[in-house]
Amino acid sequence: MKESGPDGTAKITELDRERRANTGKVLTSDTGMRISDDQRTLRAGRRGPTLLQDIHFYRKQSRFNRERIPEKVVHARGFGVHGYFELEKSLRDVTRAHFLQEPGTRTPVFVRFSTFIGSRGSKDTAVDVRGFATKFYTQEGNYDNLALSFPVFVMKDAMQFADFTHAVKPNPKTDVPQAAAAHDTLWDYVANNQESAHFIMWLMSMRGRPRSWRMMESWPVNTFRMINAEGESTYCRFVWKPELGVHSLLLEEANIIGGVDPDFHRHDMIEAIEKGAYPKFGLGVQLISEEDEFAYDFDILDDTKLWPEETIPVQIVGTMTLDRLVDNFFAEEEQSSFDPSTLVPGIDFTNDPVLQGRTFAYRDTDYHRLSTGNINEIPINRPVVETNYNFRDSYVRHRIDSDLITYRHNSLADDTPTEAAPEEGGFTHYPGKVEGEITREYPSDKFDDHFSQARLFWNSMTEPERKDLIETFVYHLGKVKSKSVRQQTVEMFANVDTEMAAMIADQIGVARPTSTVVEVTDSSPAISLANTPHSARTQKVGVLIADGFDGKAVKSVLQTLEDNGVFIDLISDRLGVRTGSDGTEVEVHEIFFGVHPALYDSLYIVGGQSARQEEFDQRVQEFFRQAYRFYQPIGVASSAEPLVRLADTSNGAGVIFESKTPEFGTQYLEAIAQRRFWDRSQPTTILRAA
Repeated sequence: MKESGPDGTAKITELDRERRANTGKVLTSDTGMRISDDQRTLRAGRRGPTLLQDIHFYRKQSRFNRERIPEKVVHARGFGVHGYFELEKSLRDVTRAHFLQEPGTRTPVFVRFSTFIGSRGSKDTAVDVRGFATKFYTQEGNYDNLALSFPVFVMKDAMQFADFTHAVKPNPKTDVPQAAAAHDTLWDYVANNQESAHFIMWLMSMRGRPRSWRMMESWPVNTFRMINAEGESTYCRFVWKPELGVHSLLLEEANIIGGVDPDFHRHDMIEAIEKGAYPKFGLGVQLISEEDEFAYDFDILDDTKLWPEETIPVQIVGTMTLDRLVDNFFAEEEQSSFDPSTLVPGIDFTNDPVLQGRTFAYRDTDYHRLSTGNINEIPINRPVVETNYNFRDSYVRHRIDSDLITYRHNSLADDTPTEAAPEEGGFTHYPGKVEGEITREYPSDKFDDHFSQARLFWNSMTEPERKDLIETFVYHLGKVKSKSVRQQTVEMFANVDTEMAAMIADQIGVARPTSTVVEVTDSSPAISLANTPHSARTQKVGVLIADGFDGKAVKSVLQTLEDNGVFIDLISDRLGVRTGSDGTEVEVHEIFFGVHPALYDSLYIVGGQSARQEEFDQRVQEFFRQAYRFYQPIGVASSAEPLVRLADTSNGAGVIFESKTPEFGTQYLEAIAQRRFWDRSQPTTILRAA
């Protein structure tokens, strides 16, 4: 605002001096220096490491790391659990890391699951990339393995960390939407930073809506080195494979659950661990020899590219079991710190441009967020091995240092603590050759191929997955106000598939694209959820029941489900005991008003007699309609068949009727394991009148 001076001229107020807009201006640093490159970090040669003298990156990243207090800038909403990792296959030939040497070695772990976009109070089921950070408490010190629920990253250089996060976070004026990618700035970023195409395909797919953390595949997207006892290097990427397979929510399910139960994934993890159905994940490695660094049609240092499993096989080397909840959420989860530069001998960095930036960003963030350099004195971060160092003082200092000496070379303490040689377990970096002119160029021209692997992703999906992907694009882009941004995005994704982009364009009010598709015919079956393991174990079944049920038949079905590890909720119009026609009693712990069909993987409709029969029957039919629309398996007891007689136009795929199925319990269990019946017809009318 402006005030008038004595002569009537406008006078600039202090508030005006503080209010600034960047639109139409030249980019500068906060010291006023003009910036010549805001996208690429400075490195020693095109394939070399990032240089500490890149003052713009370090200032930009440091400022970004300090933007939020006290919660994390990203991955603020988290949940931590304890467990252990057991090695099953030795990796001695490629690494000297102690915990990867002898099969049978058990290493304690702490795992933090998180969403990227939302605040601590946001919902679990947002469309988002998720974190899967694992701290190994090894005999050589802590090792942090930081994974995401996609194998690719949104950018190819760490310089853009802050930019993407600013784009995807809520509108800075209104602070909405919370934990959502359905807004203008995210899609403007995507359309104008097209290296994001592959990542966005994963985000908009079912992978962006996991059914459970227990059913979520995760990858540390960076390329690391493994170094063996002989000093030989092998390029490595890691992956976590869930024992239960990879399974997802439909978009509508995720949206409903976000309102009905914002803590859905937390409740799911708590229930599984409390019932002894401990989540298990296989640790896989993909390995590339030094001499094969340039053998692929993608650059192995480019984090916007995955390493196709069919080309570079995944070796499962051990299993992680999560078997214990935290005792105090703040002390353990909120104060936990993960940092990709927390390594052990035998695992090292490469010149991956994103990894080079992450080695600085994470620890610096936590120095700010936890207000101290003594992060590893906090119990959840404390190593299980003895620590001896010359760092001193600052906040949260628990250790009482009684030494006089706080420097390395000395005579007063007999030159201790001493350094450890590599053969004594000392950490050393791989002595890779570095040469070239100082530059901001990417490590190779292959970094500029933004669409080949996005096309690979599209080629790898089944028709139901493609349909879901298009619907998710439409949902998000339909909320973008700028028609120009919507048009730019459609033109961009025509490079992936012209028909896909045209179908999106038709529904979001823009012209069909003029771009042409990139010519890639390869596919990767490992990408499709159709090829993941399927099991009924730990799936959640809602049993809709009232008095007068067939006790023998119902108890038999429930026993079959329980014997196969299925989680069961009995649901009715009131809490308490329900009695069958033969006197069998069951306890109901949920009422219709307190739950929603989207919270369940399947329904077992028993029916029965209620004091409010019409209301009960209507609730049952509402639950049935939702489960039917979500392609879920549905078991129908004989007593409930009059309630859910299908219309003649419905094929009823996955609806198992007791009266028509001799081995009803077994057949229903098999249907639960299948999870979705994509061939189910979805007519306007599902039920016909009684």
